[in-house]
Amino acid sequence: MSNFFSVSNKPASEFLKYLLGSVLVIVASVIGQIPLTIAVLFQSAKDGKLGELSEDVLYKVLDSNLLLFLLLLSFLAGLGGLYFAVRYVHRLAFETIVTSRPKIDYSRIYFAFGIWSIFSIITTVAYALSDPEHYVLQFELLPFIILFLIAVPMIPIQTTLEELLFRGYLMQGFATLFKNRWLPWIFTSVIFGGLHFFNPEVDKIGPVIMFYYIGTGLFLGLITLMDEGTELALGFHAANNLCTALLVTADWTAFQTHSIFKDLSEPSAGFEIFVPLVIIFPILTFIFAKKYKWKGWREKLSGPIPQNEI
Repeated sequence: MSNFFSVSNKPASEFLKYLLGSVLVIVASVIGQIPLTIAVLFQSAKDGKLGELSEDVLYKVLDSNLLLFLLLLSFLAGLGGLYFAVRYVHRLAFETIVTSRPKIDYSRIYFAFGIWSIFSIITTVAYALSDPEHYVLQFELLPFIILFLIAVPMIPIQTTLEELLFRGYLMQGFATLFKNRWLPWIFTSVIFGGLHFFNPEVDKIGPVIMFYYIGTGLFLGLITLMDEGTELALGFHAANNLCTALLVTADWTAFQTHSIFKDLSEPSAGFEIFVPLVIIFPILTFIFAKKYKWKGWREKLSGPIPQNEI
C-alpha cells in the first residue's frame, strides 16, 4: 500500500485531533452561513414573511441563484476550516489528505469529471426527450448564465470539501483508531450517507434512498482506496453535482436552480435507486481499474496498516 495512510500510523490518541479538526470544520461552516441568515432575515422582514420561515419559503424569499451562492459559502468556509485543521492542528501538508502521490494528479480529476459529465449529459437529455410530459424546458438565458457563473466555481468547492473531509481527512483519522482500511471505509461511507438524511429527497422518496447515499459513499471510498488518493472521487463528485445543478431541477431536490430542464414527475422508490449501485458504479470501477491498473484489491480494501508504513 502507498503512503496515503502513513499519517494514520500513529497512536489512537491522535484521533482526538481529528475530532477537534472536525469541530473546526463545523464551526467554520456555521460562520459561513451568517451571510445567508442575514439575507433571509432581511428579505423576510421586508416581505412580511418573518414568521413563515422554512426550507420551502427560502426559495420564495430569495432568488434561487442568490440562495445557491449563499448556501455554498458555508462550504467555502468549511474548506478553510479543514485547511486550518490539517496545517495547524496536525501540522501536515494539505496534500496529505488529497493523495499519496508526490503531487496532486489533476489528470485523474479531469478524467473522472469528463467521463461522468458525458454520461450525465447524455442520460439527462435522453430522459428529457423520451418523457416530454415530465421534463419541461425552462431555459432562460440570463438566469442560466448567472447560475453557470456561480455553479462552476462554487459547486466544486462544495464537493471538494465533502470528498477531502470524508475520503481524505476522516478516512485517515479513523485509520489511527482502527489500524485497518475497511472500518474507516465503512464508517465514513455511513456518516456521509447519513448526513443526507435531512435532504428533501428523503421526505419525498422515503428512507430507501439512504441505500443510494450510503452506496455512493462506499463507491467513492472504494475508488479512493484502490487509487491511493482522492482525485477520482473529486472529479466524479464535482461532475455529478455540477451537471445536476445546470441540467435539471425539481421542486423536491436540495438545490432548486435555473437549470435547463425541470423534472415535474413524482419521484418513486423503485429499482432506479439501485441501478447506479449495481450497474453503473461497478462499470465505472472497472473502467478506472483498467485505466490505472489497480492491483492488490484485498490488501487495499481490507488489509491492516503495516506498522512500518510511515
